[in-house]
Amino acid sequence: MSAPTDPEDDVRRWSAQREALRALHREVLHEPVPEHLLQAVEQASNARSWSRQWMRAGALAASVLLAFGAGWIGHGQWNMRAATSGAQSARAAAPAALAFAHDAAVAHAVYSPEKRHPVEVAASEQQHLVQWLSRRLDKPLKVPDLSAQGYSLVGGRLLPGASGARAQFMFEDAAGQRVTLYIGAIATPAEPTVATKETAFRFDAADPVPSFYWVDQGFGYALAGKLPREALLTLASTVYKQL
Repeated sequence: MSAPTDPEDDVRRWSAQREALRALHREVLHEPVPEHLLQAVEQASNARSWSRQWMRAGALAASVLLAFGAGWIGHGQWNMRAATSGAQSARAAAPAALAFAHDAAVAHAVYSPEKRHPVEVAASEQQHLVQWLSRRLDKPLKVPDLSAQGYSLVGGRLLPGASGARAQFMFEDAAGQRVTLYIGAIATPAEPTVATKETAFRFDAADPVPSFYWVDQGFGYALAGKLPREALLTLASTVYKQL
């Protein structure tokens, strides 16, 4: 078994070896760094600098894009909510009025072809007809005068509706063409705001016959008949002005 070495001797030997190695290449240690190596180091340093700059620029661009995207998405969502809210508000009032116009068209299709019993109360009893229907609808009614347009009153009848009683007045021209005016409340418990809304003329071309309808203080009015749109609009405008 060999004796342990002295640590100080080991240190002295390592130092001597290091100095011997330096002595072998001392002239190299003092030579200037080659130009191509300096250029390589400079290029590497510039590359790292550009890389850091691009990383910073990329991070800034990404943050701007993210902020812009978030703002745009938020803007789009706000517009979508606003548009959806507006559409929902419009749809909230539309179903009752559309259903009313459809009921008016159906009533016209059912009763206008009748020859012997198109109405319950004839025009000869117009005063009684108006009083009776006014009482049943709980609203003062009047019969519009369409004589200037070539139509005279045939009579009227009482009809059921989703919100209570409804009235139908029938008119006829010299050729036997008939139009009907349908009147009734359209506000429902599910749509209480309809009673306070007013609408401009709206045209419903759906089957069975076209009609123009409007809403005024909770009551709907629809003029239906197998007429061209412009002719029906002229009659509806006359009715609107008189009522």
